Amino acid sequence: MVAEAVPSVAPLADERRQLKLLIDHVSDHAIYLLDPDGRICSWNRGGERVNGYTATEAIGQHVSIFYTAQDQQLGLPQQTLAAAREQGRLVGEGWRVRRNGEQFRASIVIEAVRENGVLLGFVKVTQDITERYQAQRLLQDAQRARQHLQQFEGVGRLTRGLAHEFNNLLTTIGNALDLVALRPKADTRTHELVELAQAAADRGSLLTRQLLAFSADQTLVRETVSVPQLLDDAWPSLQRACAPSNRIRLDIAPALPSISTDGVQLHSAVLNLVLNSCEAMPHGGTVTITARLEQLLAPDLAHPTRRRYVALAVTDEGGGMPPEVAARASEPFFTTKEVGKGSGLGLSQVFGFVSQCNGFVDVQTAPGHGTTVRLLLPAIEEIEYA
Repeated sequence: MVAEAVPSVAPLADERRQLKLLIDHVSDHAIYLLDPDGRICSWNRGGERVNGYTATEAIGQHVSIFYTAQDQQLGLPQQTLAAAREQGRLVGEGWRVRRNGEQFRASIVIEAVRENGVLLGFVKVTQDITERYQAQRLLQDAQRARQHLQQFEGVGRLTRGLAHEFNNLLTTIGNALDLVALRPKADTRTHELVELAQAAADRGSLLTRQLLAFSADQTLVRETVSVPQLLDDAWPSLQRACAPSNRIRLDIAPALPSISTDGVQLHSAVLNLVLNSCEAMPHGGTVTITARLEQLLAPDLAHPTRRRYVALAVTDEGGGMPPEVAARASEPFFTTKEVGKGSGLGLSQVFGFVSQCNGFVDVQTAPGHGTTVRLLLPAIEEIEYA
């Protein structure tokens, strides 16, 4: 019997072998060494898992291959390396691209490697944090929606009482105008004044309906609504709402579940948003209406739970809103329009209506980047089993 040969050196005694085993067995982090110009010299197996390239494909390439086309045009890879060279260490996160074109959210750490003051290159560590990033965004959306709901509760109670009183006054005024118009001795001038007064009363009635919708006190006629069908039916009126210089584009995901809502009021809400978008682009542009199925945290529950929502969004290419205006956009009576050009209740009405449907509204905007208003309405199966 021949005894097995015993290695002269224990498997883990060699420090270089230890380091190689350590780096190669870190599979959820991409670790790679860059030369001073940013070209990849070596990397671990985690690099293949995170970025999708094999070592043969990646080594020798510039690190910019992992960046989006937009970031490459902006020179972000070079700026990142320059900051790491100057500061010695750089920590951050951003969107990166795998070999197959898929984008993912990455957390990065770049360390400058120096010897005797001379830059030898960089060590870069990348981790895929897409799931964590999405979970944080969901939580932020839920918290923001909860704050909106709480903000409207107190104002809603006051508005509800004022709206009912106002409606009673308008009813009296409208009846009196009708009686004056029926008087046989009324001259032409009287009829003209009555018509003007009646038009003002009608506008007041519209304002009352907006107040009631905002205060969530307007009765919803719930029905099963297919969002694609509703948008198809509403298409002629949506086109008429915009000037010839504006264009409307629909982008509807297939197989969307139905929702339980008031179809007439949902139509009005979308029309309201489209009008706002067109007004934000006085020199022309495209209004994009999208509908997607999203799984989000429900903000109105004591213990936030994931639910399926039909996200109906209206996006424009206008100038967007600065943060201080965006923060107040949904407040009742707040408007940046000239006096007489708007009541400031349009977006508030949308918020009130969507809240009545157990949904919430998300506004995304920034100066120079347009505005997107998303209506998040629970899918009908969630209403049935919630």
